[in-house]
This record gives sequence, C-alpha cells and structure tokens, in this order.
Amino acid sequence: MQRIVIVGGGAGGLALATQLGKRLGKRGQAEITLVDAARTHVWKPLLHQLAAGSFDTHAEEIEYLAQARWNHFKFRLGRLEGVDRAAKTVQLAASHDEAGREITPAQQLGYDTLVIAVGSQTNDFGTPGAAEHTIKLDSPQAAKRFNDRLINACIRAQAVPRSAGSGRLTVAIVGGGATGVELAAELHASAKVLANYGFDHIHPEKDLQIVLVEAAPRLLAQLPERLSDAALRELRKLAIEVHTNEKVVEVTADSLKMASGKVISSSLSVWAAGVKAADFLKTLGGDAPLETNRLNQLVVSGNLQTTDASIYAFGDCAACQQPDGTWVPPRAQAAYQQAMYLVRALPRLQRGEPVSPFVFRDQGSLVSLSEYSSVGSLMGSLTKGSFFIEGQLAKIMYWALHKQHQLALGGWKKTALITLSEMIDRTYRPRIKLH
Repeated sequence: MQRIVIVGGGAGGLALATQLGKRLGKRGQAEITLVDAARTHVWKPLLHQLAAGSFDTHAEEIEYLAQARWNHFKFRLGRLEGVDRAAKTVQLAASHDEAGREITPAQQLGYDTLVIAVGSQTNDFGTPGAAEHTIKLDSPQAAKRFNDRLINACIRAQAVPRSAGSGRLTVAIVGGGATGVELAAELHASAKVLANYGFDHIHPEKDLQIVLVEAAPRLLAQLPERLSDAALRELRKLAIEVHTNEKVVEVTADSLKMASGKVISSSLSVWAAGVKAADFLKTLGGDAPLETNRLNQLVVSGNLQTTDASIYAFGDCAACQQPDGTWVPPRAQAAYQQAMYLVRALPRLQRGEPVSPFVFRDQGSLVSLSEYSSVGSLMGSLTKGSFFIEGQLAKIMYWALHKQHQLALGGWKKTALITLSEMIDRTYRPRIKLH
C-alpha cells in the first residue's frame, strides 16, 4: 500500500489529506498521514480577527485528530526536522508541553510519496529590533499572543492618566498588504466593542491610535490600484494613520524608526510585511538538499515535484513557475487550487500516467475591512480587466470564500451546522474575546 505523508496542516495540506483520505484511504488504496506541530487548524485569512479578538477561536479551530478519524487518514504530532531521501523517511522532532515535559519523542516516519506544505513565515528582512519588539502575525499562536497584549495594554491604558494631546494606546502595523490592512480595520471595530465591556475610555479614534506603515508607494501593492485606492479611502474614514513610501529601519520597545528620519511612537507593534519560507528548507535532504530559491522556497516543476521525484511541495513554501513565465503567488486560493490538483494528479503520477502541469487560475482578490466594508476584484486574469466590487457584495463574497474552505474540509452537512452554530453564538457570546 502506498504511504503518502503530508507535512503541514494549513489550508492546503489539510484539504489535501481530507480529500485523499476520502478517495484513497477509505478504499484501502493508500495510507495517508498528516504531520503538523500543532494539534488544531485555523484558516490563516482569519488570523487578523483572532488577533483583534473578534471571533471565538474554539468555534473556528479544527481538531486534526477528529478530522483524521472522520476522513480516513492518520495524524502525527511533530515538527519536520529532516528528510532522508535514500531511506525515504522523515525525521520529526520531539514535542513538549508548556512545562517542557516530552509529549512525543523524536521519531521517523516512512513514506513512498512526501508532500511538503509547511506554508510561510513573516520576513522582517533582518531589520534591527524587529525580532525582539514586534509580533509577527503568521500563526494562530502569534495572533493569540497579540490579543493578550492588546487586552493587557487596554487595561493598562485604562488605569494610566492620559497625557495632554496624546492617545493612550498606539498600535503600529508594519506592512500594508492584506494582513496589515485587514488588521487595522478589525482593531478599529474591536475598540468600539471594548468600550461596551468596561473599557469606556478606549475610543477607537480618540484613545486608540492605529498606524499603518508601508514601504511601497501604495497599500496592497500586489493588487489592482483601484482596490488599493478604495482600501485607503475606507481606512482614512476610520481615522487610521497611513504612511506609504516609508521603510522601517529599526524597531525599539516603543517606536518605529524610518529611513526618512521619521519616528512613530508605538505601544504595540506588529510586523506584517513580507513572507519567506522556513529556513530549514534550505538544508532539507542532508548532503543532497532539495533545490530552493532566495526565499527558501522549494523549487518545483509544473507537476509540483521537487528535484526529488518522490517529494512534492505546494503553497507558500514552493516556487512554481507557470508556462507564461510568471510564478504562482503566495495566496490562499493558489494553495487550495494546488491541493485540488494533487488530489487528482497524485494517483495518476504514481501509476506512471502523464499529467498536465498545474496552472493557477486567478479568481481575483478580496480584502475585508471588518464590519465597515470589503473591497475586491473578481475573475482577475480570466478577463481582460478585473470586475471591481466593494461594500456588501464584497463582504458576502469574502464570507463565501471561508465557507468554501469549510466545505472542502467538512462537506455540506457540517458546513451548514457550523454556519447555524455561528449564528446562535452571536446571540449570547461577547462580540470580542476579553481574556
């Protein structure tokens, strides 16, 4: 029986394990194993809401063990430490609890086909002080850590007398991409809710100052300019301070320093600029490491194979060139499309049958501005020009993307029940996480 090991339980990796489990694992045609260092999955586009405390993480998290049982695959807790290509084994590091006690020992796992989908991490470009004084919003753990600090800062601000002419709390966000823009709007909305739960002096425009810093000439630089302009217009309506063409060159405990000489005070700093793959991918494979690029991404062919034909990679950790010479962008929709491609392609490739190369179909981009609005462009490169949307229609489309992810993992019945439970939760739970 074929042993397929998938490392990384993000949106793409979990969808791949789920679908392969249903198609191959259920029939006994393959043994599917998913490996991840965490026990639960949270959809990455929701991290800004988790950071702001505006959704219940327990309602959103998917337990890997439960998902595995329901969908005919296995789950192993562990962090990828190495790959022995000759022996076809992966080395998993020992896992420990918060007290440092060992949960699982270091172990080896054999494979016939290995799929690496470990995603990406925030790239601070070696900026002095960034590692020590910012939170990088690239994991549920980081988002929860930010939320804890935010609530603590609000409690602290509530108790400290306000200085004349200054806000009590300043949150500085480095990076004007989708994560930074969405977090800025979400924090503004959260501040309004906080005022209803005892933080009566935390006004989103008088007492909370939100600053967004972007090195490029405009926000959302990778997306259509019209979308950038719409997002900037909405943020300015919320009195969010936006600085473009400003490169952060140093971060201190209470400020950001720019190349221009400008200094921005900050009570809490978030780094949401730039992405790269994990450093360990550069040496994956030991004496004969797999080919990587300058961002540590594994270079893959059109079939998503690395330089080792039995090892595949996709999502943010992979560099896949398209037939037209462009590269697949590090976006959630690309990882999902690649996962669905491998669901169909892996069985055929294992049988030695020809498979057409993967082609990314740009379905457009959507950016959520919390309860205020959403902006986006639909169809992307499938038409001569993007179809621009904003407001309520864009909010519905953004919600639909989340439901598509839930459908891929749980099917229609579970998605309907989850949606119903979300509606019920809103009637009795606080609108924001307060602990």
